[in-house]
Amino acid sequence: MSKTYVPNREADQVIIFAGPCSVESTEQFDIVAEGLSKMGLSWIRGGAFKPRTSPYSFQGLGIEGVKIMEDAGKKHGLKTITEVVDTTHVVEVLEHVDGIQIGTRNMANFELLKVIGKATEDSHQPVLFKRGMAATIDEWLSAVEYITQYGNPNVMLCERGIRTFENVTRFTLDIAAVPVVHQRSMYPICVDVSHPAGQTALVGDLAKAAIAAGADALMIEVHPDPKTAKSDASQQLTLPQFEELLDELRQVASAIGKRIV
Repeated sequence: MSKTYVPNREADQVIIFAGPCSVESTEQFDIVAEGLSKMGLSWIRGGAFKPRTSPYSFQGLGIEGVKIMEDAGKKHGLKTITEVVDTTHVVEVLEHVDGIQIGTRNMANFELLKVIGKATEDSHQPVLFKRGMAATIDEWLSAVEYITQYGNPNVMLCERGIRTFENVTRFTLDIAAVPVVHQRSMYPICVDVSHPAGQTALVGDLAKAAIAAGADALMIEVHPDPKTAKSDASQQLTLPQFEELLDELRQVASAIGKRIV
């Protein structure tokens, strides 16, 4: 696979990583991929391996889901990114997608981080590294070096909300993490606005705030029919809702001299 680079934070663009929480079927994922492609976006995301709090929750389709992503990405001209949760899957998953994500539960899984660093040292495939839900920014910036020490510079941090005493939202979005990360490191930063929101009504406002704060990318969950979703149904946007929000996000990005890609 050819190298795919995540633009650095000096670029005049905001990447949108949109797609369903979970890859559920070929049809479901293809519908979203077709919609995102028509909207002029570059990436699609989706979960194939789902680390869930309950062992009885939907755990994802595994490698089958990864291959569904690969096929949809090629068909609709989109780059693909998915989470890896086990060291034994890293190399195989990288053969099928353009980039990989490390989720909040694995921020401190240092053996996984080292395997990913080694597996991407030559290909320089993008790695999206989420903040642990109870991690400080210092801990996050320290942990990322388990990946970058092997020479892959294409790592983007991802703020996805932290766990606090507040329970009105699913998590507390630390919007200050965006300028702090820019001030204290050279890493670009993505903001996952779906997980801290926990409900579709809040996703749009958090997304606008993230762009205004200087985020280099956004992650937004989009599903053809959220009420039937096998995971995170309450926070996923429909394609029409997402398209309406995308128009608003383009206006916010334009106001600060950036463009949505």
